[in-house]
Amino acid sequence: MQSQGKAPVGRPRGFDAEKALDQAMRVFWEQGYDGASLTDLTKAMGISRTSMYAAFGSKEDLFNLVLRRYTDGPASYARRAVQEPTARAVATAFLHGAALATTTPGAPAGCLGVQGSLAAGEPSRGIRDTLTAWRDDGVALLAERLQRAADEGDLPAGHDPGLLARYLMAVANGIAVQAAGGTPRDELRRVADLALLQWPSP
Repeated sequence: MQSQGKAPVGRPRGFDAEKALDQAMRVFWEQGYDGASLTDLTKAMGISRTSMYAAFGSKEDLFNLVLRRYTDGPASYARRAVQEPTARAVATAFLHGAALATTTPGAPAGCLGVQGSLAAGEPSRGIRDTLTAWRDDGVALLAERLQRAADEGDLPAGHDPGLLARYLMAVANGIAVQAAGGTPRDELRRVADLALLQWPSP
């Protein structure tokens, strides 16, 4: 068992794990899981393969750490959205948040959680499953909040909170794909506003 306070074997002196994870996130975000080679990752992180394995584990382990960091960082708009006081405000904050997060200047366009495994091969099935579960967790988060809205009378009777949550995720994923293709933020916000015209009023 490693003694407390000692750096893992292979970690270079002055190694900044937080910065390295941010660099790895950018590589995965831009290139997807399969497209990101170990050479690309270690070069961006500024460490050797030995140091990467010692500090973060396998490439899949590294991706899982990056995905957690992405969830708490660029994709944190989802957690903020469900804190809004009304169902419509939740939907608006979520879709506008997607348009903002996928077009942030200085960051890769699109969504790591959507693009990370779109072109992944069979050996990367585990990553595909991880990202499917990640997106489903987002749907579940929205569905739970919208169910509360329905219980409080903030959604009209006859509307399925789970289906509405899936609708929001589908629109947000589409926004991410369009953003990756170069669609400007203002246009994506208008797309979000158009989708919100279908939102049921109490």
